[in-house]
Amino acid sequence: MENEKNSSRRSFISKSALALFTAAIGSKIVFGENLPADLEPVGLESGGDTKLIPGKSGKLKILNDKPWNAETPVHLLDPEVTPANLMFVRNNGIPPVEVDVNNWTLEISGESVKQTKKYSLKELMQKFKHYSYNLTLECGGNGRSEFNPPAKGNQWGLGGVACTKWTGVRLKDILNDVGLKDDAVYIGYYGADTHLSGDQSKVVISRGVPIGKAMEDETLIAWAMNDQPIPVMNGYPLRLVIGGWPASVSGKWLTKIAVRNKIHDGPKMEGHSYRIPKYPVPPGTKVPDEGMKIIESMPVKSIITYPKKGAVVSKGQTFEVRGHAWAGDLAVKEMHVSIDFGVTWTKCELMPPKNRLAWQRWKTNLQLPEIGYYEIWARATDEKGKAQPMVLPGWNPKGYLNNASHRIGIIQR
Repeated sequence: MENEKNSSRRSFISKSALALFTAAIGSKIVFGENLPADLEPVGLESGGDTKLIPGKSGKLKILNDKPWNAETPVHLLDPEVTPANLMFVRNNGIPPVEVDVNNWTLEISGESVKQTKKYSLKELMQKFKHYSYNLTLECGGNGRSEFNPPAKGNQWGLGGVACTKWTGVRLKDILNDVGLKDDAVYIGYYGADTHLSGDQSKVVISRGVPIGKAMEDETLIAWAMNDQPIPVMNGYPLRLVIGGWPASVSGKWLTKIAVRNKIHDGPKMEGHSYRIPKYPVPPGTKVPDEGMKIIESMPVKSIITYPKKGAVVSKGQTFEVRGHAWAGDLAVKEMHVSIDFGVTWTKCELMPPKNRLAWQRWKTNLQLPEIGYYEIWARATDEKGKAQPMVLPGWNPKGYLNNASHRIGIIQR
């Protein structure tokens, strides 16, 4: 009986909320009867204020300024190649204030190298072959703001992602130059950023990847983004770039790579940092460290970049819907959108990636049946057949890997 009362009360609250929402927008919610009971309409507002931050000419939504963290409004991610001035910022410390490019060096060392070497930027550019790849980098906490109960950390929307052209040398060519021992299992990076405490001796963040990922063709030591020097906030003058995994493994202001004979144990590799539970847990659960596993390949995901949230279309108008989809180490196989809260889905045209680990462009044309408020939902499916969930995936303490369907609200008048 108590459960029936709670169910009725939730239903009443939901109906009341929908009635208020309908009154506020002055329009009917088309297909409103299909809206899942635990979801509220996403609404029509396009988001919070955007501002300029140091080293960026594009306007980003600032989440934190100590350290700088800022995301890109999703509709500004529409180009196939993200403009450098609009790439999101995710910093853990203070970027170097002065960079002496002529004296910048990269050290390769660790238990599992045959010899320790240092390379100047000029030596890297002259000694090794250059490569360019479009690579998708996404913050592991992108979408954190949707988790309930809230997870600790910057409350990212969906703009902590970008796909830019990176140019540099392959990490594997450098590692082969120094020589690897048979016991090499992991690499870890170190950068020139300063700890927020101001303590120069403290390492801000030092993460890494297994040696197999480090040796992939697309893993770069890069000095250029979109054929220009990397923006200061994104790692100038040298950055490790590893697509498909959390962007935290792509170390900025790069000064050293350590080749390890064990899983790297630098700051932000321990505890709950960039880890999720090994097993499903109820929301709000405290998970012990031994119950957590390191995040590796990112899950399948997509965003709608056009139309912009809150757009108004004319009755009977056919309009294009488009965006991007990606799936960590995998390719995206299919893309669908829904206008009836996930009851039916329309298959989209899906373009191949520019290269492995780049996001994929998708598009379709829609025509809405009647006047009113609609939500467009986007759902990608990877090459192994795994699709995005329509609602939030499994909860985790740090709010990582939210790959629920992107939803935007629009009006037809």
